Amino acid sequence: MEKDGRRVLWSNGAETIAKLDAETFEVLAQLPLIPEGRFTQAEAATELNRVYAAPDAEQADLAFKLRMRMLKSNSGAGVYAMIDKDGNFYVSSRTGVTIYGDAVPGDSRSPIVVRRQWTKPDDVGGVLMGMNMTYDGRVILVSTAGDVIALSRNLDDMQRIKMRHSEDRDAYMARVRDRTGGEEGMGWMRNSFAVDPQGGIYIISAGYMHKVVWTGKKLSTAEADGAWSEPYRDGRGLGSGSTPVLMGFGPKDDRLVVFTDGDDVMNVTAYWRDAIPQGWTPPPGAPSRRLAGFARADMGDPSKTAVQTEQATVVGDYGAIVVDNEPAAVPAGLPAKGWQVMFSFLGNDPRYAPHGMQKFEWDPVAKKMKLAWTNRTISSPNAVPFISLASGLVYTIGARGGKWTLEGVDWKSGRSSFHYILPSNNFNAMGAGVQQDDHGNIVYGTPFGKARIPLKLSVAKMRP
Repeated sequence: MEKDGRRVLWSNGAETIAKLDAETFEVLAQLPLIPEGRFTQAEAATELNRVYAAPDAEQADLAFKLRMRMLKSNSGAGVYAMIDKDGNFYVSSRTGVTIYGDAVPGDSRSPIVVRRQWTKPDDVGGVLMGMNMTYDGRVILVSTAGDVIALSRNLDDMQRIKMRHSEDRDAYMARVRDRTGGEEGMGWMRNSFAVDPQGGIYIISAGYMHKVVWTGKKLSTAEADGAWSEPYRDGRGLGSGSTPVLMGFGPKDDRLVVFTDGDDVMNVTAYWRDAIPQGWTPPPGAPSRRLAGFARADMGDPSKTAVQTEQATVVGDYGAIVVDNEPAAVPAGLPAKGWQVMFSFLGNDPRYAPHGMQKFEWDPVAKKMKLAWTNRTISSPNAVPFISLASGLVYTIGARGGKWTLEGVDWKSGRSSFHYILPSNNFNAMGAGVQQDDHGNIVYGTPFGKARIPLKLSVAKMRP
């Protein structure tokens, strides 16, 4: 909430930082990030129409070229952003962090300005991936080479440490190049991470789940400070596409970190966050005694040979939702990066759309991860679902009959509660997380802007 009484939505994109009025969705201010070559609203619509109207033989190629053009026009701004208690808007990039704010503090209509910037030192390897903040206000960044960085909120003090096993990175990347032709997005560390109230930082790399600890004064990988690094099941040898999430916060709760592993058919996996219970015996097939439980996420089809997600498992209480992002098919002749086209622009095409959503539940009495339900018909090609425990619904952006949809799934039973056909291909979530505002409206990012779907589903708006 700004001092002028207006509530603002801050939005970061590859080409623009923007402020929107939370009530009207009016664009209040924009700050271009690249001097020229930005997509206009008309051009974005034209390019999308070209892709979706193209003959079958040309469509995948056009979608791939549009995807590559978007990547080339990227200013370097990352997908991860956050707002601190003072209204500062932090946006990470591959090489640093920028803090944006109002030119006139508290004036929502004032221009957007850069308040501070931080660039990673040359001796920090790889690129930065993800961003979070500790409960005492340290900005946490992790590089794809295994550097963990803790910055003060004003970005003027840095501490860092190397993750354990990061010396394995070069050998891993060589294997990836041999097996995939250098597929982008398959780095040793390629996801964001979770932070708990006690300073635990939960990071997943190829083959290992890590807990690094911010003690309040320094970063630590020492067991004496509660840190650990343990192997997880990684049958493909390509790591996990999942961002770790936390489960259990009450004083008597089982405290777990949950993620999907790297087996060909992924498993929903839970590790003990803190001390392993005395006398604990892990399930058969566990690569580490720290593994609390795991369950195969085959989307209700035991014959499946490939199920993967490139998103975080979504947790509510002891329940965890996962969806399948593995395309049903990929046209022959696409480059190694072609799967991104299926995942992003063409995820609503019935020929390629993946299907399946599953809920797993941690049983705190039996100490097991169990399957709660499977919905085999729902398709959530690229959105991160949102759980509303108040309404008992799971929301996601789905696909039906070649159209993008808003889907509502019953949290307890897994049955489809409703679906709403969205007005156009502009409403593709393209990897974004679905959120619900204070009025119940659904808000999420799209390829060229922000979308909001009012609670009554009578109108859907998109702002580029």
